[in-house]
Amino acid sequence: MIVTRFLAGALASFLMLTGAFLLWQGRAQDPQDLPPAPPPQAAVPSMVDQQPLVAPEATPKSREQKRFDRADKDNDGKIVMTELLQPRRKSYAKLDTNGDGRLSFEEWAHTTVDKFRKADGDRNGALTAAEYATTAPKRRTKPKCGC
Repeated sequence: MIVTRFLAGALASFLMLTGAFLLWQGRAQDPQDLPPAPPPQAAVPSMVDQQPLVAPEATPKSREQKRFDRADKDNDGKIVMTELLQPRRKSYAKLDTNGDGRLSFEEWAHTTVDKFRKADGDRNGALTAAEYATTAPKRRTKPKCGC
């Protein structure tokens, strides 16, 4: 116990002294010790005639305006309820497999139901540990950098 504390103290002291030495060695030099700065060179003649570079201007549309334009499908300057609901109707229609206009729980959870049925190899309505292991999500490997 005492030996461990002694070693820890010795190591801490050594690290502190090393840090102080590195800081002392890395200090900035006094300005009088530095060599004189070189005289400024004349501008390159070809650069004098060129116009200064100007950054391209951003589009005047704001983020909200772009979002509004995406929702305004007929470009009349107004968004009606059907324009907002149309993308959701397509998703709903994909889930409504029997086409009755209503979603049952099984239709809503069809992915989970299909996964369960596929994993239930013995068709007893229950998954064993081995069967359940087949439902684990497949990990996607990241493509290696083509650098």
